[in-house]
Amino acid sequence: MPDFIYLASQSPRRAQLLGQLGVRHELLLAGADEDAEALEALLPNESPTAYVQRVTALKLDAAVARRKRLGLADAPVLCADTTVALGRTILGKPEDARDAERMLTHLSGATHRVLTAVALQNGRRRHAALSVSRVRFATLSKKQVTAYAASGEPLGKAGAYAIQGAAAAFVEHISGSYSGIMGLPMFETAQLLRGVGFNT
Repeated sequence: MPDFIYLASQSPRRAQLLGQLGVRHELLLAGADEDAEALEALLPNESPTAYVQRVTALKLDAAVARRKRLGLADAPVLCADTTVALGRTILGKPEDARDAERMLTHLSGATHRVLTAVALQNGRRRHAALSVSRVRFATLSKKQVTAYAASGEPLGKAGAYAIQGAAAAFVEHISGSYSGIMGLPMFETAQLLRGVGFNT
């Protein structure tokens, strides 16, 4: 049994959360020749749950193939993907500050879902889990929306916000997993890791 796993994610938050579980990991990142963004394309009429699970599975497929192609040592590979949904509408990563303003305006005064899918491949066996949390935003003023969008923090974040950043001031109520909203649900991830022999 290897004493480490590969984390196929560019997110520093996921690496930090995995570190909290005491599991040693090495990053297994997409190369310049891989179109990682293409994996996140939305299919017509796809539900947020189906979307986040499918994208996570595709990312894991790509990571497992990458490990083999690079000739790296055999070890479990962990992937995760997070999406923000308002009803059935998926709010992805904003294209720019104006797009971030649009998303934040939709989230203002409303309750949305944050879905994080996690998948772990060990040998030929694959294990998966899904964390669904509900987050209610206070009603935001135009000034708050504009200032936060201009800060640059929403860029690269699903739903145009990071709960561990300045947007924490917008959150009235959370039901679910704080770490799942950050991008890696600790409870579900620990369960998957225990399933392949790690003590978490």
